[in-house]
Amino acid sequence: MRTMPFKKQAVLWLIKYPGKILIGLWMKLCRWRIEGDESYRALRKAGRPVVLLIWHGKIFVVPYFFRKRSIAALVSPSGDGELVARLMDGWGYRLIRGSGSHPMKTAWVEMVKVLQTGGEVIIVPDGPKGPDRRFKLGAVKLATETGAALVPFSFTAKRRKILRSWDRFEMFFPFTEIAAVYGEPVEIPPNLAPERWEEERLRAENIMLEFEAGVEKRFVRPE
Repeated sequence: MRTMPFKKQAVLWLIKYPGKILIGLWMKLCRWRIEGDESYRALRKAGRPVVLLIWHGKIFVVPYFFRKRSIAALVSPSGDGELVARLMDGWGYRLIRGSGSHPMKTAWVEMVKVLQTGGEVIIVPDGPKGPDRRFKLGAVKLATETGAALVPFSFTAKRRKILRSWDRFEMFFPFTEIAAVYGEPVEIPPNLAPERWEEERLRAENIMLEFEAGVEKRFVRPE
């Protein structure tokens, strides 16, 4: 078994312990408003399984916002994914390691099991390597197999910073106002024939893009 380099071990330790404290404090120093969660809460009250959809560029709030809900999260086994996993570990998530660019058989079985028992899974439909805002098929296939509802989620902030990364990763400054927004559930027909997968993938992508455009307007001042 290969030993992890000391430098990498140190970075992962910093992310898991002081990093988690720092992120938690950062988030608590902001003013949050939650919008559009009525339909999502109705689904959960009724025991419906849910796949939460979040673009890769919008995952900054995820470890903190969804903590302590026993939600399963699909996390890439890549180096970047390991950082996310260390941050989420201990915050009440069930971490499932896998992605579109890595073997998915075991991860798929785990996600199906979670959803078939009425649970929730967080999926990043354009991750881990993009293209940006390009919806992959996995969420559609999960929904048609398990009967889960797809629920878009995103955020924006009054004082924010968008990085020059492939996913336009969004962060924000402490003490700012944040809008955390749920979209209306997207229902995928059960037992969908493979020849219709692309049609539903494109429909889900367009819904996510339209939803995201609406979120982006939350702090735009009218002219």
